[in-house]
Amino acid sequence: MRLPKAVFPVHYDLSLHPNLTSLDFSGVVRIQLDVREDTRAIVLHAKQMHISNVFLLSPEGVKPLEVLEYPRFHQLALVSDTTLTKGRKYEVHLEFAANLSDSFHGFYKSSYRTSSGEVRVLASTQFEATFARGAFPCFDEPAFKANFTIQIVREPRHIAISNMPKVKTVELPGGLLEDHFDTTVKMSTYLVAYIVSDFLSVSRTTQHGVKISIYAVPEKIDQTAYALDAAVKLLDFYDDYFDIPYPLPKQDLAAIPDFQSGAMENWGLTTYRETALLYDPEKSSASDKLGITKVIAHELAHQWFGNLVTMEWWNDLWLNEGFAKFMEYISVDLTYPELQVDDFFLGKCFEAMEVDSLSSSHPVSTPVENPTQIQEMFDDVSYDKGACILNMLQDFLTPEAFEIGIIRYLKKYSYQNTVNSHLWESLTDICNSDVLGVGPTRHKEFCSKSNLQSGASKWYSGEELDVRAIMDTWTLQEGFPLVTVEVRGREVRLSQERYLKTDDPSLTEGFLWQIPLTYKTSASNTIHRFLLKNKTDVLYLPEEVAWVKFNVDMSGYYMVHYAGEGWNSIIKLLQHNHTALSSNDRASLIQNVFQLVSIGKVKLDQALELSLYLSKETEIMAVTQGFGELVPLYKLMEKRDMPVLENQMKGYIVELFRELIDRQEWTDSGSVSQRMLRSYLLLFACVRNYAPCVEKAMQLFNKWKESDGKMSLPVDVTMAIFVVGARTPEGWDFLFEKYRSSMQMSVKSRMKTAMAVSPLQDKLAWMLEQSLDGAVMKTQDLPDVLVSISRNPRGYKMAWDFLRRHWHTLIKRFDLGSHTVSFMVAGVTNQYSTREMLNEVQSFFNSLTEESGSEMRCIQQTYETIEDNIRWMDTHLPLLQNWLNKHSGKLVHEDL
Repeated sequence: MRLPKAVFPVHYDLSLHPNLTSLDFSGVVRIQLDVREDTRAIVLHAKQMHISNVFLLSPEGVKPLEVLEYPRFHQLALVSDTTLTKGRKYEVHLEFAANLSDSFHGFYKSSYRTSSGEVRVLASTQFEATFARGAFPCFDEPAFKANFTIQIVREPRHIAISNMPKVKTVELPGGLLEDHFDTTVKMSTYLVAYIVSDFLSVSRTTQHGVKISIYAVPEKIDQTAYALDAAVKLLDFYDDYFDIPYPLPKQDLAAIPDFQSGAMENWGLTTYRETALLYDPEKSSASDKLGITKVIAHELAHQWFGNLVTMEWWNDLWLNEGFAKFMEYISVDLTYPELQVDDFFLGKCFEAMEVDSLSSSHPVSTPVENPTQIQEMFDDVSYDKGACILNMLQDFLTPEAFEIGIIRYLKKYSYQNTVNSHLWESLTDICNSDVLGVGPTRHKEFCSKSNLQSGASKWYSGEELDVRAIMDTWTLQEGFPLVTVEVRGREVRLSQERYLKTDDPSLTEGFLWQIPLTYKTSASNTIHRFLLKNKTDVLYLPEEVAWVKFNVDMSGYYMVHYAGEGWNSIIKLLQHNHTALSSNDRASLIQNVFQLVSIGKVKLDQALELSLYLSKETEIMAVTQGFGELVPLYKLMEKRDMPVLENQMKGYIVELFRELIDRQEWTDSGSVSQRMLRSYLLLFACVRNYAPCVEKAMQLFNKWKESDGKMSLPVDVTMAIFVVGARTPEGWDFLFEKYRSSMQMSVKSRMKTAMAVSPLQDKLAWMLEQSLDGAVMKTQDLPDVLVSISRNPRGYKMAWDFLRRHWHTLIKRFDLGSHTVSFMVAGVTNQYSTREMLNEVQSFFNSLTEESGSEMRCIQQTYETIEDNIRWMDTHLPLLQNWLNKHSGKLVHEDL
C-alpha cells in the first residue's frame, strides 16, 4: 500500500472551487516533481474523486498521461509512454471533482443554526491521517513533504482561510472571488487545511510578532477572548522554550461546529471542536478552562513536534502525540500555574495502563500499513503512554538535560522526518560541544556546572548512559512492568515481570525492562534512585525503616507490589499519617493495590482496608482515584441482578466520602482543583441519591426553572443540579428547550450529559435517534451520548441495541479504526461481566467482515475486558459481600 520512492513532490499549486449550495467541489493541481529513479509511472493518492485532463509538463513539452486507478489502495498511477529520467524536473497537471464529504474528514460539510433558526453551511478540512487524498490528488504519506500554494474560489458572502496568510483576492466573472494564499513551508499533506465559511475573527500579535486570530461563527465570537489570550501566551512560551522561532507569520485557531476529535494541529490553521476553544467567563467552569488551555497547548506544541519535525511513518506517531500530550503539562504548568495542571497528569498514566494491561495492547512504536491500522494508532498508548514514558525519561535525565536534548532534536531535524532512534541519539551525551556552541545561555550554564553525565550519575556511576537501550524497552515492547519489592531488614529484594490481566501466565514471559526506579523511606525525605536492568536485584538501605514507597510521585510508568508485610506497613502509614506521602503517591498506591487484586497478588480485603483511609483524604487526584477503583465495582453489579450487594457497595462509598461531601459549598470559590473536586463530589452525591444533595439541587433547579433559566447558578455545581432536574419529564423537557436555544458550548455540554443520565427511558431513546439524525442534536456528540446512556442503569440495553442496529452507519460516519469508534465499542460493552453477555458481544462482532471492522483492536480489547470482569466477579464477590457485612455496622447509617 506504500507509495514507491521513485518520484517525490516538491511543490503543489492547488486551486479549489467549493460550491456550498450543491455541496461539491472541483479543482486543479499542478505538482512539481523530483524524479529520484528512472520510471515510467507516477504513483500517488486520490480517493473517491473524478480525475480528468491529466498531462505531464516536461523539458520536451506537454504530453497526456494514461491514468490507472486502484481504488482499494486509493492510488492513481499516471503512466508515461517515455521514461522520466532521474534528476530532471517535471510537472504533472490533474483536474478533479468530488462531493463535499458528509463525514468529519477530508474536505467536509459542516453546518450550524443561528439563533433565529436559519441553517448555515460551511466547508472545512480534516486530513490527518489519510484523508488529504479525498480532497486533492497528492502523495499522501508524511515523508513526502512539499510546499503548497493554494487558491480558493468563493462567494462574496464567505471568507476563505488556509495555512498561510492571504496575499490577494481576484474578482472573477459571475461575481465570484478567488483568494490567493502565500506559499507554505515544506510540510506533510496531512497538515494542509482550508475553510470556507462566514466566520468572524478577533486577533492579537505575540511578542515574537506572530499574528494570532480566533475564528468562530458570528454569534459565538464573544466567547473567544480567553482562547486568544491563551494562544498568545502559549505560542510565546514555546518560541522561547524550543529556542526556534515559529516559522509562519500567523496562527489561526478556528472553532468548527462539526468536528470529530478534540482538535487538529494543521500548520498555521489549527481547528477545534467548539467546546475545546470557546469560553464564557460567566458560564464556563474551572474544568472547561483547564481543558481549553490544555487543548490549545497541545496543538501549538505540535507546530514544532509533528509539523516542523514529523515522524517518518505512522508507526512512530507517538513522536508527535506523546510529545504534544507531555508538553501540554510542561507549558500550562509554567504559563498558567493557577490551573494546577500537575494535579491531573497521573490520570493519563492510569488511563494508558488500562489498555496496556491487556494482551491485545501494542508497543508505542508498532508497524502499521492500512488506513484502519493507522487510525488505530491514535489511542491512549500513543498519546498517554507516550507522555508518561517521556515524563519518566525527563525525571531520569533531569528537566534541564531533557530540554537540551529535545531542542537539539528539533534543530537537527527541522523540516525533516524522524524515527524513534533519532530522538534517543539527541538525548544521549547531551553536554557535548555542539550544544555549547548554540542554544540558550541557560543550557551552557547547566552543562558547565553539570558533571556531563547529564544528571544520570544520580542513578549509577561509571558507564556512559545509553538512553536508547533504556527507552527501546519502553517503546518496542507492549505492556509495562510490575516491580515486586520485599524488604528484609536492610535488604530490599527487587524483581520485575509484565503486569497482565490474563489467566494465561505464559503471556507474561520474555519481557524485560530497564526501569528507572525511585524510592523514599520513613528514614528521610531524600529520593533515592536505582536503574533496574535485570529480572531480579538487591538494594541495601543504610538502616532499617518502617516503610518504603517506590515510584515516587508515580513519575515512572510501572506498578509496585509490596510483598511480605509491605502493604500492611503502607496501610498503617495511610491510616495514621497519610500526608507523610504526596497526593500523587497516595493516588498511585490506591491504583496499584486495586489493580493487584485483579491479578491475584493482593487480597481484596487488603485493598478495601487501604481504602478506609480515604475518609480523611481531601486532594483531588487521590479522591478521584479512590472513586475510580471503587465505583466500577458497583457499575458491574448494575448490569447484573444483585440489588442488595450493589446498594451496600454504593452505601459504603457515599459513607466513605460523606464528610468531604458535606463540607462542599454550592459556590464557585477556591482553587481550580478544589472547584473541580466540588463538581465531582456533588455530582456523585446527587447521582447516588444522597438526600442533602438531592434536596439542595432540586431546590436550585426549581428556582432556575421558575426564572425561565435566567437565574445564574454557581457554574461548578450546575451539573449536579441539571442531573437532578432531568429526572422528571417536565424538568427534562425544560432542560432540552434550554439546550436547543443555548449558544454557550460548555453549558450545552453539561445539559446533554444530564439528559443522558436521566432514568426516563423514552427520553434516552429519543436522544439517541436525534443524535444520529443530527438536526437537533449534533452527530459529533452521538458517541458521548451513547456512552453516557450505556453507563446509565436504565439505558445500557438500549445503547447496546443501538450500537448493533446502526453499526454500519456509525463506522461510515466516524471511520473504521478511529478513536471514536473504539470509544463507543469499549464504552458500550466494557461493564459486562457474564458469560452470556460475552457470548452476545462476540456473536455480534464475529458476524462482521474485515471491511466492517472485524479486525479492529478495540474488539479484542473488549473481549479481554469482559473476560477480566467475569474473572473478577467469580473470584471476589463472596469476599466483597463478607467485607461489606463486617464494615457496614461501622460506617453506613440507616438513612442511606
